Amino acid sequence: MTKTYNELKRLKTFEDRFSYLKIGGSVGTSTFGCDRYLNQILYHSREWKRTRNDIIVRDEGCDLGCEGRDIYNGILIHHINPITIKNIENRDDCVFDLNNLICTGHNTHQAIHYGDEGLLIRLPQIRKSGDTSLW
Repeated sequence: MTKTYNELKRLKTFEDRFSYLKIGGSVGTSTFGCDRYLNQILYHSREWKRTRNDIIVRDEGCDLGCEGRDIYNGILIHHINPITIKNIENRDDCVFDLNNLICTGHNTHQAIHYGDEGLLIRLPQIRKSGDTSLW
């Protein structure tokens, strides 16, 4: 199943978006292994930097594009559908497709890849008038 940013945007909550994106890999499983230099060349290219800026502006620098989830410490751009070595070598459209990219914070990005929801940053509980229960 191919996932898209357009489908993701229909989901209103951060938790729903996370569930949609969750890959659930395992720690230690390498994406590129000894060919990791290829994605480093990509991420330092002028084309990627331009695409990255477009995504940050589109998502307003918010984690998973959710309003109120501002990222203050390093914005990562996540490929919704993981890319492969062949995708990079062939400069396939999926690498730079805005419909395949989303802003994430470091913890969210790790949680997406490794399926560990405990890594997600939780927003403070909003208290309401008359709310007398403890957190």
